Amino acid sequence: MATIVNTTEEEPMLAVVRSTAELAWADAGAEVADPEVARLCAEAQQHVLAARWLDMANLMLANADLLLLAPRLSDKDLECVLTVICNLVTKAGSEDEALEIAKLICAKLTHQPGEKPTLRIKVLFSLYNLLPSLSGKALVYRKALELAAAAGKAAADCVVPTFKNIDAFVAYWGIGKPEQRDLFLAVTRILKDQKGMTKEYFKFLNKYLATFDGSADEADAIGAAKEEAAAAIIEFVKSSDLYQCDLLDMPAVAQLEKDEKYQPVYELLKIFLTLRLDSYLAFQTANSSLLQGYGLVHEECITKMRLMSLLDLSGHCSGEIPYSAITKALEINDDEVEYWIVKAISSKILDCKVDQLNQLVIVSRHTARVFGMPQWQSLRSKLGVWRGNIANAINTIQANKVTEDGGQGMQGLMIR
Repeated sequence: MATIVNTTEEEPMLAVVRSTAELAWADAGAEVADPEVARLCAEAQQHVLAARWLDMANLMLANADLLLLAPRLSDKDLECVLTVICNLVTKAGSEDEALEIAKLICAKLTHQPGEKPTLRIKVLFSLYNLLPSLSGKALVYRKALELAAAAGKAAADCVVPTFKNIDAFVAYWGIGKPEQRDLFLAVTRILKDQKGMTKEYFKFLNKYLATFDGSADEADAIGAAKEEAAAAIIEFVKSSDLYQCDLLDMPAVAQLEKDEKYQPVYELLKIFLTLRLDSYLAFQTANSSLLQGYGLVHEECITKMRLMSLLDLSGHCSGEIPYSAITKALEINDDEVEYWIVKAISSKILDCKVDQLNQLVIVSRHTARVFGMPQWQSLRSKLGVWRGNIANAINTIQANKVTEDGGQGMQGLMIR
C-alpha cells in the first residue's frame, strides 16, 4: 500500500485515492488493477483541479469499507487516511457543500459500527471540529451518539464524558425542539445500559420528555414517547436518592393515564407523589406481578414510600407532627418513629427537631414531592413575607439610630 507523504497540498488526497484503489483491486492481477488504479487517480486529479470536492469525497469514500475492514492496515494509518478525507470539508466552497461531504463521511463511518467503533468515533469528533457550520456540528455529534449506541460499551465510554456539556452544546448549536428531542433520546439509549449512571439516565429521560408540550401537531411524536415515559417513572420509583420530580406535569407522562398498557405505571407514580403507604400496599396487592416485571423490589418500595408518606405529613402539618400520626401513616410501632426521622434527615429530605417529652416532630424544612405551580406560588408568598419582615427590621434599625443620634446631640448641647 502507498505511503502518504505530505509534500504538496493535494498529494495526500491523491495518495489516499491510490491506496484505496490498490486495495480494492489487489486480487485482480496487475494487468487489470494497474489501469483501474491509474483511471481513478486521473479522475481524482481532475476533481482537485476543478475544485469538485463533493465528487472527490464520493471517490475517496467509494472503498472506505475496505479500509475499515482491512486487517493489514494499522489503526494509526487508517486514522491518517480518514483524517485526510475529513479535511475535505475545509476545502468546500460553501457550508452547504461541507455539510453534504460530512453526511457522506458519517454514512460510511456509521456503517458496520461493530468494526473499530472507538476509532470511528474519534474520527467523527475530528470531523466535528473541522466543520464550519453549527448545524453540521450538531449532525456529526448526533451520528457519533448513534454509532456509540449501536457499538456497545467500549464506544459508549468515548462519548459519555461529553454529556456533561450537552446543555452548552444545545445552546451553541441553536437547534430546535425536535432536534433536541432526538439528541436527548440518543443519550438515554446510551446511558440505559451504563452501570452507575442511573441518575444521569433519569436526568436525560426528563429532558427528553420535557420537549413535548402536548400540542396537536406533536400527537404522533408524543405517542412514540410512552416507553420512555414509563421508564422514567420506574427509574424514579427505584431510586433511593430521588424524592421529588415533575413527571406528573409532563404531557408525555400524562398520556399514560389513559393507555391500556402503561396506566398502572402512571397510577404507581401518582401514588408515590400524591398518596401514602396504604395506597401503595393496596396497589401492590393487585399488581405484584407488574412490579416484579419492572424489576421493582417490594421491600425497597415500602422503604421509599414510608419516607414519601413522612414528607406528605410534613407538608400538611402546621410545623408539628405527633408521633401517633407518623405511626399511622408509616404503619410502624412507636419505638420506630425516631429511626425513620433519622433516615429522612440523613436522606436530606427533612430538617426537624424531635420533642421526645411531648412526642412531637417539629419540622423546619421538608422536600416537596411535587414542585409545580402551587409550590411556586407558596414560595412567592413566603418570599414576600420575608421581604416585608426584612424591610420592617431595616426601618426599625434606622428609626432607633435616628433616636439614638438625636439623644447624643441633646446631651452635647447640655454639656456646652
